[in-house]
Amino acid sequence: MVRKTLSGAVALAAAALVMTPTTADASPPGTKDVTAVLFEWNYASVARECTNTLGPAGYGFVQVSPPEEHIQGSQWWTSYQPVSYKIAGRLGDRTTFKNMISTCHAAGVKVVVDTVINHMTAGSGTGTGGTQYTKYNYPGVYSDSDFHTCRTNISNYQDRSNVQNCELSGLADLDTGAEHVRATIAGYMNDLLSLGADGFRIDAAKHIAAADLANIKSRLTNPGVYWKQEVIYGAGEAVQPTEYTGNGDVQEFRYGYDLKRVFNSEKLAYLNNFGEGWGYLPSNVAGVFVDNHDTERNGATLNYKDGANYTLANVFMLAWPYGSPDINSGYEWSDADAGPPNDGQVNACWQDGWKCQHAWPEIKSMVAFRNTTHGQAVSNWWDDGDNLIAFGRGSKGYVVINHEGATASRSFQTSLPAGTYCDVQNNTTVTVNSTGWFTASVAPNTALAIYAGKSSC
Repeated sequence: MVRKTLSGAVALAAAALVMTPTTADASPPGTKDVTAVLFEWNYASVARECTNTLGPAGYGFVQVSPPEEHIQGSQWWTSYQPVSYKIAGRLGDRTTFKNMISTCHAAGVKVVVDTVINHMTAGSGTGTGGTQYTKYNYPGVYSDSDFHTCRTNISNYQDRSNVQNCELSGLADLDTGAEHVRATIAGYMNDLLSLGADGFRIDAAKHIAAADLANIKSRLTNPGVYWKQEVIYGAGEAVQPTEYTGNGDVQEFRYGYDLKRVFNSEKLAYLNNFGEGWGYLPSNVAGVFVDNHDTERNGATLNYKDGANYTLANVFMLAWPYGSPDINSGYEWSDADAGPPNDGQVNACWQDGWKCQHAWPEIKSMVAFRNTTHGQAVSNWWDDGDNLIAFGRGSKGYVVINHEGATASRSFQTSLPAGTYCDVQNNTTVTVNSTGWFTASVAPNTALAIYAGKSSC
């Protein structure tokens, strides 16, 4: 969910998850399962970044913000109030969108589209593509009978009907059980597929019955398309994330919440069984993140303002074999409602407020680490009982994370073949001996990462 009301009241939207062409295993296909979520980047900027950074770094996917016509306004959440399914939003027109997909594909990067299909707007006006609309009446798309009859805000998360049939922050709630609505949504998604889209992030999926989503997905020209659903876990709630795993990946929000707590106030040593051992969804249907565009603003997770805690949490996520990771890449904000700088035009990373977390050297370097270690189990775990941890990924990689207050100088046991490796966190070399040991000094609040095939810096 997102901040979506005309008054600007907060209703947080979820993050991106991912799924694949098979129902048995919905995690992203292939070894490149990292998604760069370029939040509110315009499509021309996304295209350039696919060529310059994402492809060369080994990112498998880029997630782009919603392309459909939406309400006018400078706030970021206007993108999440659709007016029509024309590609006519703030971030680019149909031609720019299609060109972006072609450019990203040429760079080896697949495109996931943030897709808003639970609702329309909270009010009336003229959309970014010139469409005049009123709430419950969207010319050529929907009329009053296409919406649920509950016209009040969701108020009880223990009541399934209330969660899925009433309105999220006053947004007109589509009756996704109705034939016309299902056909119209599928038509929109098929149009995106025709332009080359490789997958969808389903915004506010928790507010759509899992069976309705399954029906819509079955109507797609590629019903096995990569698919990620925003279903925020809530203890004791009527709607649970596990209901949606038959459709594809589901975002595991607890992952980001718990990383914040561990990095801020607990011990990294606790992470030795992080994931399913903590009661999370099965790894092959879980989408994970350190933060997303909602949680970085509502304080539920770490964010770019948290310095080394944030950077190291992303390093850990990319090194740890649970779920399919999203790297949130947005812009600086003090006003949590503020829209993107330059209406989404990114002239250069780290200018005009663009944070470009996906390109931070500590994070970007771990994408290749993850790709290389794909399919390798955790090996050689070691910790000091507190905030210094180290672990391998079989014979393919090894990482040390020092969240202590002093430099850690010691020897580490790996399962790597003997040889010289580049520590991609520090651009220095590490020598592993014939028994798999190496000695290194790791500064406080930094990491070390080495992997097979990367011998020189």
